[in-house]
Amino acid sequence: MEAQGLDWLLVPLQQLVSWGAAGAMVFGGVVPYIPQYQDIRRTQNADGFSTYVCLVLLLANILRILFWFGRHFESPLLWQSIIMILTMLLMLRLCTEVRVTNELNLKRRSFADFDLHHFWRWSSFSDYVQCVLAFSGVAGYVTYLCIDSTLFVETLGFLAVFTEAMLGVPQLCRNHRHRSTEGMSIKMVLMWTSGDTFKTAYFLLNHVPLQFSICGLLQVFVDLAILLQAYTYARRPPKPAPHAAHPASAKAL
Repeated sequence: MEAQGLDWLLVPLQQLVSWGAAGAMVFGGVVPYIPQYQDIRRTQNADGFSTYVCLVLLLANILRILFWFGRHFESPLLWQSIIMILTMLLMLRLCTEVRVTNELNLKRRSFADFDLHHFWRWSSFSDYVQCVLAFSGVAGYVTYLCIDSTLFVETLGFLAVFTEAMLGVPQLCRNHRHRSTEGMSIKMVLMWTSGDTFKTAYFLLNHVPLQFSICGLLQVFVDLAILLQAYTYARRPPKPAPHAAHPASAKAL
């Protein structure tokens, strides 16, 4: 009787928690980029942020949306992908504007040049948009042709979440090459870690496709490796900056 009497409270509470978890999944992924966006805008320096992070997330979320057409998963994950794509485009626009403003004698490079040596280092935000649209069109057409193949759909799902799991690898490599995490927002990485931990727990509890859970765990390990880099490099004495180098001439990965 007591349990039945509490149903009026427990049922709405469970629904509220469910809505909260879904909302956290949809918008939680973009929160880590807010402090990084603010830092870049304030300092007018994007050297500490790898724009390849944007590339990884754009590819991963486009593939995830295509995977949804072959195997429907929970709606919050679909909306998360849409919100993340818009966020990464905003990050790319800011980074491109800052880089073009800071670099002197910048040679014009565009997506239409098809120069692999300067891939994802273009001079205009519109070139990045063209690249994203071209990839979406080709991937969408292939998915349309192969949508009835279970093997293709499952492989597409794995590629989507595995690509996202590699999110932190460009930042990890950049930090290792420069032996420094200067310019990288520690708050962003801490939010990555907490968000990925929550996301992986959400995957495990809601029985989403296995690819999501495995790659979620991998993503948490990469986040922890970046935090270890930040701790390790912070303990080293800073290297003296060469006088001949212009501070804005350094390029992020």
